[in-house]
Amino acid sequence: QVRLVESGGGLVQAGGSLRLSCAASGRTFSSYAMGWFRQAPGKEREFVAAISWSGGSTFYADSVKGRFTISRDNAKNTVYLQMNSLKPEDTAVYYCAAALGLWDASPEAYEYDYWGQGTQVTVSS
Repeated sequence: QVRLVESGGGLVQAGGSLRLSCAASGRTFSSYAMGWFRQAPGKEREFVAAISWSGGSTFYADSVKGRFTISRDNAKNTVYLQMNSLKPEDTAVYYCAAALGLWDASPEAYEYDYWGQGTQVTVSS
């Protein structure tokens, strides 16, 4: 069992930045991959970024590449999503997820076993 709690969402103007955090508990954090996904109103959930168990491998959606950075601190059982140059189309509920069966980063939602409750990010134009 893994519990994930996101924080750091909020309202920001276009061009601004936010950093999301996801605190994990319940299993050895350094033994599995983590990912961030998002879902905007009326749209399907989409992949944002993923990171391997060690942090040595990352993977990004084309829409956020160069603007977002995923990282993890295994000593703090936390994964981060630094979001810069935010756009109104980044507005969504952001979810972190844990893939217990994976060591490497993956963009596939079906490979993730546990999900957080989500944190709202709203970017105004």
